[in-house]
Amino acid sequence: MYDVVLLTLGSERDAPGGCGSGGACCGGATGADTVPTSETGTGQANSGQTDTGHANTDQANTDQASVGQAGGSEASTDTGQCATERPRVPVLACADALNARGARVETVTARSDAEIDAVLARLDGPPRPDGLTWPDPDSKTRLVIATASDGQLRAVLRRLVKRYAPAPSKRPADLPGNRTLPDLPPVAVLPLDPARGGTHRDLAAQLGLPRDPAAVAAAVLDGSPRRLDLLRNDGGSVTLDGALLGAADDAGRPLHWRARVEVDDTILTDGAEPLLACAVGNAGGYATLNDVTLLTAPDPADGQVEVAVAVPVVVRSAWGRKRVRLEVRRARGRAVSVLPREGKVPYLDDGVEGELTRKRSWWVEPGAWAVWSN
Repeated sequence: MYDVVLLTLGSERDAPGGCGSGGACCGGATGADTVPTSETGTGQANSGQTDTGHANTDQANTDQASVGQAGGSEASTDTGQCATERPRVPVLACADALNARGARVETVTARSDAEIDAVLARLDGPPRPDGLTWPDPDSKTRLVIATASDGQLRAVLRRLVKRYAPAPSKRPADLPGNRTLPDLPPVAVLPLDPARGGTHRDLAAQLGLPRDPAAVAAAVLDGSPRRLDLLRNDGGSVTLDGALLGAADDAGRPLHWRARVEVDDTILTDGAEPLLACAVGNAGGYATLNDVTLLTAPDPADGQVEVAVAVPVVVRSAWGRKRVRLEVRRARGRAVSVLPREGKVPYLDDGVEGELTRKRSWWVEPGAWAVWSN
């Protein structure tokens, strides 16, 4: 039978440099000074985070409609509140279901990157001759990530990538040519927010993953890995769902901005014309903005990223009157880059707020991560 680790992230709101970015949550000790809290009765609450174009912080619970408010901050200065020391009900229910099936279950609350890393180390394979740390394809340990937001799931996946991606100078011969990292160990997702399965759908809802704790437990023990594409970026982070770039004023009116956007060899805009939005889609979380369809067929398992820009275009009627229509340009490919031409461009990336101040590139790692699915 399997050992199952139920991992939650243990802050309600992040302290400066908080959980998922190398620091401690709730203003406590840094990750280097702490060890994971590992017991049956540990806490979980929602986690929020601000991301910038220069940093790789990875947690928030922000809906895509907030893209107009994404700018205006570098990093959170709110110390927030620590989570209570009792697990959320879905975590307890999932643990009970796993125990009933004979699994050995441990709940862990991680409050820093170091504590997340200590959990992920249990997924390591045997030592390799080349000295690389590699995941164990036959591991008897399975990981369940309890998430209140896609940003929390991304925080754990980012640490998996950091753990297992070899340096370019140490790239092994057995790594596929279209990848920079090996197959990451499958994870199970336990959503903690029922509302995110409805109108404002989280990634678990988009993928059709179970939300009921007993069904999640069944997927962990009886399911099979479903491999999915991962977007890496040159800022050192990852994207599971997608990113939405753009801004709005206090009245909700979209603001114009400029950037050069390229998808492989296709230039969607050279930066000379104004933009209202740009969507980078691995999955479909940012497929629409208000009533505008940006992405038509994002697929997290097709080995490509879909990108769209919304460009206001002035046209004249037959009577010579001017009006503005919105032109959406789309392209698909293996990589995308966005180069801001002026100022800062606010964005949401897997629900995490940030500001883009320099060129950012994303590329697809086909089938790099996986979820346990029935």
